Amino acid sequence: MTPEDFDKLQGLLATRAGYRLTRDRMNLAEHRLGPIARREGYANVEALLANLWAHPVASLGWAVIESLLNPETWFRRDRAPFDVLEQELLPALAKARPGGRVSLWSAGCSTGQEAWSIAMAAKASGAAAEIVATDLSQRAIDKARAGLYTGFEIQRGLNARAMLRWFEPDEENWRVRPELAEIVRFGRANLLDEPTDEMRFDVIFCRNVLTHMEPSRRARLLDGLERRLVDDGCLFLGLDERLEGETVAFRPVSGRQGLYVKTPAAVRRAA
Repeated sequence: MTPEDFDKLQGLLATRAGYRLTRDRMNLAEHRLGPIARREGYANVEALLANLWAHPVASLGWAVIESLLNPETWFRRDRAPFDVLEQELLPALAKARPGGRVSLWSAGCSTGQEAWSIAMAAKASGAAAEIVATDLSQRAIDKARAGLYTGFEIQRGLNARAMLRWFEPDEENWRVRPELAEIVRFGRANLLDEPTDEMRFDVIFCRNVLTHMEPSRRARLLDGLERRLVDDGCLFLGLDERLEGETVAFRPVSGRQGLYVKTPAAVRRAA
């Protein structure tokens, strides 16, 4: 891959998805694009990109973008946010909502581990939850929707007891139990797009997404999250993600790392 090709890839990823592709990932990008080139019948990555630049085809462009996204995830990642959700937020929200129903969104759910972890917390808390989970990658969504994981994938975050509680054997793998599957709905979505519905959520998980965003696109993503979150709702970001100086829409909750609520200014603006 030439530096010029990589520069164009950076622009493609930033424009279409808002993601940052740093120069130190050039070799990784070429490695990930290799299977795409072979699948599409190109001799190598250079030929694939040359054709993409000459004849921009949406399906090929998105296949390239999806291959470059960071799919890293695991069950109950960082653990503390899911404990707070299960033990504090869901019981309180269920009491405050009509019929005890709580709506949650896993924004950037990758291959589904976060969404299923949210579902486990909901079931354990006894809350009547409706969970929407979205990701830019269709391949990731297909895996998430199938709910089928290896034992290694499950035990990266869950102990054996939780594995047996929430999964059932499926040949050499494990599948999420129907009681979880019935409360989670998966779909493909770009977090930079305008919402296609008016659904708002009590809790939004958008963890470890901002880290990979172009700085110029972060405000647009955060604006979208603010519009989809109810005024007294909660937003979970990654434990290392910070919003200082970027937005007046959210403020951190003291003593709860990664947890944010809307600022009074954002609530007044929405009203």
